[in-house]
Amino acid sequence: MTTTRPVQDSRAGRWVARHRFIAFVALAYAISWSLWLGAAAGGGQAFFLLGGLGPMAAAAIVTAVSGGSLIAWIRPVWRWRVPARWWAYALGLPALLYVVATLVLQGLGFPVDWSLGIERLPDYLGTLVFVLFLGGAMEEPGWRGFGLAVLQERYSPLRATIVLGLVWGVWHVPIYGPAGFVVPWVLAVFYTLLWNATHSVGLCILLHASFTPAQDHLLLMPRQDAYTAVLDTPDWVILGTYLAAAGVVVAMTRGRLGAGLPR
Repeated sequence: MTTTRPVQDSRAGRWVARHRFIAFVALAYAISWSLWLGAAAGGGQAFFLLGGLGPMAAAAIVTAVSGGSLIAWIRPVWRWRVPARWWAYALGLPALLYVVATLVLQGLGFPVDWSLGIERLPDYLGTLVFVLFLGGAMEEPGWRGFGLAVLQERYSPLRATIVLGLVWGVWHVPIYGPAGFVVPWVLAVFYTLLWNATHSVGLCILLHASFTPAQDHLLLMPRQDAYTAVLDTPDWVILGTYLAAAGVVVAMTRGRLGAGLPR
């Protein structure tokens, strides 16, 4: 039984069917950036939050217009029955990376305070829950559930990750500034591994929800010492940790990033 329906008989429908990734990116940027512009112009927090829906809305529109099945596209959001090691990966990898970054900073003589881990735990959990439903939940059905899946139909996992990571990163520029694309570009490696190993958008949402509170709360230094300027030493240590870990993942998987693993 087929899970697709005929492409809509129109010039636009045929173009979208041939250029699904380009159409997806254009729509995601148009939806998100216009809403964020509205938020900056006085639309408030509601416009800002709605902007996060851009990737998911774009994926749904392109899927429908190109003749795909919306049910088949959204189904991986609910794919939770995966090996326990991938749950541990989604929940624990960001925290582990920040343990490494904090150890490096301690070795460099920065004022690390490990007791802050307990003090910040409520904020960490609160941010995780918030992003689980209002951050990653709005992005990942688009980025991994659609964009990555489409790119990997044509390109190798590593090449697809480089392309999607750059697109995902630049999408953040209105929020984080001109250099805001760098970190998502690097982090895309970890998401591709998880997606290819599980085909679970739900687990990618959980990884997204784990990275944000780790970035906000798990650099275990007094905040006045941790973030003294843009691109200060802690920022470079965190980026270096991300790059080193991504390099290890690429090397260990020989660039396949989980493709072909049994699920």
